[in-house]
Amino acid sequence: MAMISAVAAQAGDGSSQRLEDFDALWGYVRDNYAYFDQKRTDWDRARELFRPQAASAEDGRAFVGVLERLLDQLYDPHTHLGVNTPTSPRLIPSGSDLWAEWHGDRAIITAVRHSSEAEHAGVRAGMEIRTVNGLPVATAIRERMPVTLSAHDPAAEDWALRAVLAGRRGALVRIEAAAGGEVREFAFDPDHRSETVLLTSFVRPDGVGYIRFHNSLGDLQSIAAFDRAIEELKNARALVLDLRATPSGGNTTVARGIMGRLVPVEKPYQRHELAAEERQFGVRRAWLELVAPRGPFVFTKPVIVLVGRWTGSMGEGIAIGLDGTGAGHIIGTPMAGLLGATYEFTLPHAGFRVNVPAERLYHVNGTPRENFRPEPIMLADPEGDEVINAAVAR
Repeated sequence: MAMISAVAAQAGDGSSQRLEDFDALWGYVRDNYAYFDQKRTDWDRARELFRPQAASAEDGRAFVGVLERLLDQLYDPHTHLGVNTPTSPRLIPSGSDLWAEWHGDRAIITAVRHSSEAEHAGVRAGMEIRTVNGLPVATAIRERMPVTLSAHDPAAEDWALRAVLAGRRGALVRIEAAAGGEVREFAFDPDHRSETVLLTSFVRPDGVGYIRFHNSLGDLQSIAAFDRAIEELKNARALVLDLRATPSGGNTTVARGIMGRLVPVEKPYQRHELAAEERQFGVRRAWLELVAPRGPFVFTKPVIVLVGRWTGSMGEGIAIGLDGTGAGHIIGTPMAGLLGATYEFTLPHAGFRVNVPAERLYHVNGTPRENFRPEPIMLADPEGDEVINAAVAR
């Protein structure tokens, strides 16, 4: 995602051009968003509320803020602008350190990003959040709650909780959290990231190969890097493919490049449905995407795939693909659960892009991708060698 440029900040000066951009985006979402049936969003009401704000936006940054709030109404982290301002909300899960859920009236941290600032600050899974940035947590989420819901939806409350814990760019996240009867204060900056390599690979002392991707599934160079790694590990007795640090997803070229070294015969790995065609014409369109073996050899010994809350989008696609083809055994916690495959729409005047899930995605067995559940591993340290040892033991 790019920072809003001086050109974008000036683009669409005047309420008429901003209204044209607003209407174009609103209409594109209306016609193409694939998951309205899972939402309680009144999209017509969203237009009524936010269109006047778009017209009165003082500048490009303010206009971006209106569009961000418009898309908040879908409470879908896979729907977002391709541009941001210095105070834009951080994306989930790629810009967040914490995963949390409401358990009744208690906000519970269920996962902490490995090697994140929050982890370094001492935040741990199982803690109950009491305040966020000085506000009681129930009060804090009101800023991000959709205001155009036609009915109550617990999923919107969970989304808003994770949104306030991700915070805004350039700002620390401050929380009070309780564990074991003690309430502690924490402050951390989720913007601090230090990924510098595409992947890490080595052979463990027990003869099992290990490959971990570092949020690089959108980089085409990852294909060659994986080829080099799998060549070095071809004599390993098994392979652990670690996808727990892939929150930004990627593209199908990289995904098929990886799976093609693990799938011995051509097979379908994912099912797609295009919602817009059925919505417009009443004609359902669905298809299977295939993966084909490639390279000088295919690794056919056991493959264990590790996943977690920071396995997002194309990382989730690889997981369900290897599960559906029978080429991998998927272990870990539920993944990010990002909805569908996104299409890019460009605003006609401002010129920046918007990502909207327009295709529904499914496991080849017909299960929605976002509902896939791996074989669980419940351990105190979800990122340590203990997890890999337990996975290999299966």
